[in-house]
Amino acid sequence: MTPLILLFVAFLQAAQPPAAAPAGNVEAGKRLYDKHTCYFCHGTAGQGGVAGARVAGVARNAQGFIRYVRRPPGSMPAYSEQMLSDQELTDILAYLRSLPPAKAVNDIPLLNQLRGK
Repeated sequence: MTPLILLFVAFLQAAQPPAAAPAGNVEAGKRLYDKHTCYFCHGTAGQGGVAGARVAGVARNAQGFIRYVRRPPGSMPAYSEQMLSDQELTDILAYLRSLPPAKAVNDIPLLNQLRGK
């Protein structure tokens, strides 16, 4: 075989699917979300607010979410492993994913009335 084919075969063998992320517990995640007062900035339904972004239906995977919470770029405080374990953050993520998505602006009757539609 040519070196290029050998390199390609080695690449395919090394490209194994990532290990499955640990499953989160929605109920434990809600308790942790409340206990650590995440709702203060992100709202009781993850809808966001003045101090925090919308987090309901967060699109990050577990690793990305954990990395973000450990080292947030904005004014959010960092949560070390001593404060929240990776499993606890995975539980919080499961809770956030269980929340219903926000309605589209056109699906909110009062906003349509205010806009004259």
